[in-house]
Amino acid sequence: MGWLTMKSLKGHSGPRQYLDARFTWERADTISKVLRSALVGMRVYYAAVEHILPATGAREVWAAVCLVQYNPRDREGYIFGYKDMSESMGPYERDCPEPILDLLTPTDHEHAQRWRDDCRANAATRRARRARPSPRDGQTIIFDDPLAFADGRSFDRLEVIANPRSHRTMLFRAPGSGNLYRIPNIKSRTYRLIDRSPG
Repeated sequence: MGWLTMKSLKGHSGPRQYLDARFTWERADTISKVLRSALVGMRVYYAAVEHILPATGAREVWAAVCLVQYNPRDREGYIFGYKDMSESMGPYERDCPEPILDLLTPTDHEHAQRWRDDCRANAATRRARRARPSPRDGQTIIFDDPLAFADGRSFDRLEVIANPRSHRTMLFRAPGSGNLYRIPNIKSRTYRLIDRSPG
């Protein structure tokens, strides 16, 4: 299915609430309900959607994935757009939160199973990154692979320096040099930290 764009959220407070309502409905043969959802990075909506067939009591919980564009200040007034998919379509987006994955019922669909496995692998990678210790002032950071910088130099060992302009980020100095570097998304890299020797 292609993108659907609109000029309002039809009375809903945000994109997630709109999409929750979109997947929650009742017909004579099927009851559909969102059990849990998340809007990740304001660009991808994930939901565990329950379908119940009243005639037989059969129940299935599958994953809905929607690409989202939300811009309340759009010049043409089209503030919201989405493109919906099911997990069985093998969406490229694979950062579904684990609490949603935990609600899904078993599936034999190959694309859906691969998508679920990839989402869990990505979640494990995010957990490992969060668990990695943050560099602190005075430490030495040693990378498994040298980092190349815009000045053409590469280093696998840098000194961690407090950033006087931001307590949230650190600066990194090359040994024996006054050059300072920033390293974005540092926890996506593999490194170890060594504390400064006392004295």
